[in-house]
Amino acid sequence: MAASLAAIILLGLPAKKMIEKLKLPGLLGLLILGILIGPYGLNLLRENMLEISSDLRSTALIIILLRAGLGLKKDELKNVGIPALKMSCIPGLTEGLFIALASVYFLNFTFVQGGILGFIIAAVSPAVVVPSMLKLIENNLGTEKGIPTMILAGASIDDVFAITAFSAFLGLYSGSNINIGIQLINIPISILLGILAGSSLGFVLIKLFKRYHIRDTKKTLLILGFSILLNQLEAALKTRIQIASLLGVMSIGFVLIGKLPDVGKRLSDKFNKIWVFAEILLFVLVGAEVNINVALKAGGIGIILIMIGLIGRSIGVIISLIGTHYNWKERLFCVIAYIPKATVQAAMGAVPLSLGVESGDTILAIAVLSILVTAPLGAIGIHYSADKLLIEKE
Repeated sequence: MAASLAAIILLGLPAKKMIEKLKLPGLLGLLILGILIGPYGLNLLRENMLEISSDLRSTALIIILLRAGLGLKKDELKNVGIPALKMSCIPGLTEGLFIALASVYFLNFTFVQGGILGFIIAAVSPAVVVPSMLKLIENNLGTEKGIPTMILAGASIDDVFAITAFSAFLGLYSGSNINIGIQLINIPISILLGILAGSSLGFVLIKLFKRYHIRDTKKTLLILGFSILLNQLEAALKTRIQIASLLGVMSIGFVLIGKLPDVGKRLSDKFNKIWVFAEILLFVLVGAEVNINVALKAGGIGIILIMIGLIGRSIGVIISLIGTHYNWKERLFCVIAYIPKATVQAAMGAVPLSLGVESGDTILAIAVLSILVTAPLGAIGIHYSADKLLIEKE
């Protein structure tokens, strides 16, 4: 495993740099590298590295979400609260339903099979979106109207809705007695439990930091350790109750920056430094999950379905922003920012196949293809459109 880790670091740094020299987002270089050295490419990564890939990716995602929480401002969050809540559910639901209906026509799926596919694809990728929004906050682009904050908050909850809907359709397919009403009620409960758990941990850490003199490096490690445990708690309780742990992780950072602003700023700098390593690990390992041969099997029909889904998502974003004070350029940017997919599709694409869902291989192929199409499209779109569509705060 040590050799695989060395390869990821030593190849990841120049791969990121080369892509950035082409004026493209560095994560694209890391994704391409992951595809090349992964098990479906040159197979340079050891099996034991791939076995813990999911845990490593989760930890890297937790690091950037903590950084995001530490970058949230209370006043901005208040101003964008309602639009962020709409953005967390409406775009994902419209995209999932558009794909579900289109797959009935194009693939002869049942509506339930289409729903399974639709809500795997519908989850936006916080791994791609969150770092991009943090860069905008650092550059004061769109911050006057709180656009990056709104997208940060919405994207962190979006997955909760997508995964819940996916689980409901999977249950309907298997014949389980799934109560859709209870599933829907579980979503706000999951969000509230995530916020409550994260905020509680945040207050515990504040008391700890006030009572004992702890160096910032050790504070960072303590926060990271508790955040990983919170994420694992969600996995442990999955069959009984859902907790939006990613939102909880952001809540830890939000509470810390609100109550200990000076400490929070220093910790934010620490997490920025850790992210240099975590970003390489996250996107190379996401790339390593991508099987190009499987993606090619989806063919043109797969691309058509993905594009139909993106049209549905775009309509959902526009609906979510009705009544807001954003101009058409800012609304267009929000549409672009909600394109990327990566982490959920890599993690869940193979689940229907493993559970014996008919056409599970087709679902996996389209899930993999969605990463190849939307991650670069969204990352490049955000990178190039931000300067043109958003106003820099003076």
